[in-house]
Amino acid sequence: MTPIGRRGLCLVLASPSGGGKSAIARRLVASDENLTLSISTTTRAPRVGEQDGVDYLFRTQPEFDGMVADGEFLEYAQVFERSYGTPRAPVDAALIAGRDIVFDIDWQGHRSLQAAMPGDVVGVFIMPPSLPALESRLTQRGDGADAVARRMARARDEISHWAEFSHVVLNDDFDTAIAQVRAILHAARLATARQSGLADFVAQLGD
Repeated sequence: MTPIGRRGLCLVLASPSGGGKSAIARRLVASDENLTLSISTTTRAPRVGEQDGVDYLFRTQPEFDGMVADGEFLEYAQVFERSYGTPRAPVDAALIAGRDIVFDIDWQGHRSLQAAMPGDVVGVFIMPPSLPALESRLTQRGDGADAVARRMARARDEISHWAEFSHVVLNDDFDTAIAQVRAILHAARLATARQSGLADFVAQLGD
């Protein structure tokens, strides 16, 4: 029988800063061998414990600008005066090989990925249970008062883009949110249009 192949997909998780998208992405990757985390390029300095090539690809602004000029990014944006971008080559290679990639990016990145890779993007907006809860999370993770204020001001704008996503998950209970995002991923993998070789497989069923 002809095996049923599958093209990989881009699972985009977006939320305001502190909304939980990074934690959800890490949990999914840890429990799914066919899912890898997209490593973004950034011009910000590494935080304590972060490694180049593992957490981010750390580059200077001139290096980043050169990558933009050479068309090396699927999407890129400036966030809080730092540049972030998604390298194109590793994503293309993964999708062709049938591997899935999860993206921890903002609504602008989601919009750009949809434009660059129509049909390959599954967007999930991670909604905080409330703005006070979001502010509490930002404070508890150690962000300073000024940083919390900036992120809260930006959060309102980010939340306003929820309708651009095909799925919305309320991150009130972390384990429930994980289960819901995992269900979305599994359903997307089984989409008819994503499974190559289906016609040949069906044709052989009577053999």
